[in-house]
Amino acid sequence: MWTAVDHFRQGILAWELGDHSAETFQPLWDIVYLWKCYFYVTDEWKVYASFVEPGDHIISKTYMTRVEGENTRLLHYLPRLHRKTLCYSKSVDMLQRSIRLLLHYFKYREIPVFG
Repeated sequence: MWTAVDHFRQGILAWELGDHSAETFQPLWDIVYLWKCYFYVTDEWKVYASFVEPGDHIISKTYMTRVEGENTRLLHYLPRLHRKTLCYSKSVDMLQRSIRLLLHYFKYREIPVFG
């Protein structure tokens, strides 16, 4: 799971589910690019270099604490994200729905009810 966060605010702003390829990152980058950020902080994953301009790119584990915190929170509340549990999701659709529901709850503190 790829996530985009704001270093100064809690919560995941955008996310994409898939492998660590450029094809999976592209839809997330299309969203993030529209924000016109002054700079982007990432880890050293090689895919970022093909999307982010070198002058706008900061590679630092130190500034990744917000991302790590949000990922830890997701893992805590969604056991289906753990590969080595019985709750592991085999359905990508159900995994996406679970993530959307949890992120909605984090943001609004309510569970949507469809009638």
